[in-house]
Amino acid sequence: MGEVEQLRKEAETLKNQITEARKAVADTTLADIVAGTEVVGRIQMRTRKTLRGHLAKIYAMHWSTDSRLLVSASQDGKLIVWDSYTTNKVNAIPLKSSWVMTCSYAPSGNFVACGGLDNMCSIYNLKTREGNVKVSRELAGHTGYLSCCRFLNDNEIVTSSGDTTCALWDIETGTQKTVFTGHTGDCMSLAVSPEFNLFISGACDSSAKLWDVREGACRQTFTGHESDINAICFFPNGNAICTGSDDATCKLFDLRADQELISFSHESIICGITSIAMSRSGRLILAGYDDFNCNIWD
Repeated sequence: MGEVEQLRKEAETLKNQITEARKAVADTTLADIVAGTEVVGRIQMRTRKTLRGHLAKIYAMHWSTDSRLLVSASQDGKLIVWDSYTTNKVNAIPLKSSWVMTCSYAPSGNFVACGGLDNMCSIYNLKTREGNVKVSRELAGHTGYLSCCRFLNDNEIVTSSGDTTCALWDIETGTQKTVFTGHTGDCMSLAVSPEFNLFISGACDSSAKLWDVREGACRQTFTGHESDINAICFFPNGNAICTGSDDATCKLFDLRADQELISFSHESIICGITSIAMSRSGRLILAGYDDFNCNIWD
């Protein structure tokens, strides 16, 4: 037992050093900094457009970088690309597997991707000469369901899976470039940084991890949630991340201070968060909950 005890002590010492380092950079609190800021009044949300066409539950959607087109994935076995200005369908793509859980629009607007219980990420080229959109690549390698996928560029995509890993793929060759391991529960969601060189993942082990695409390594781990993290996103400037969990809280973590800044919860909200997004300015957090409500946090 001597060696194990020694290693335990060493781990404790390192943990304490991390705690001390975090305290050292916690020179102020978010509450103190924003004390003089005016409170945002009640925000009245209204429906701008309704996109009709899916015949079953819609499991995922993702905006194109032009903020006009978006792709949605439904259990009716269709991937639809919409023009949100006109509400017209630009493409309706039939899927091999209708058990789809995620979809993604490439930054260039040339490709869309989707995946789900087929454990595969399917890539579709929207700019084909033939006219009808076909599968251009099927990325197989995960041993669990595909929970989320996001393009870095036209030849690289990052995926998260129920097999507890995330993977970086070379789309051209259809192979995994890097496998990111470290989570001890299903990876539920991921988000790519504004510069496309980092990504974050949230998992059922209640932790969020920041990964470096270039090094293939975990940079930071954020803990504090008491249940699965279902949704995760970057602050618009890339210096913070926001997480949504089954513990009915959203949390904001600062990457530079390496710690939690604030937790958003209310005693009347007792259900989990399924999706999360930030406003363009980063002032508002929009969170979707299990009770079919969308709550907005200042």
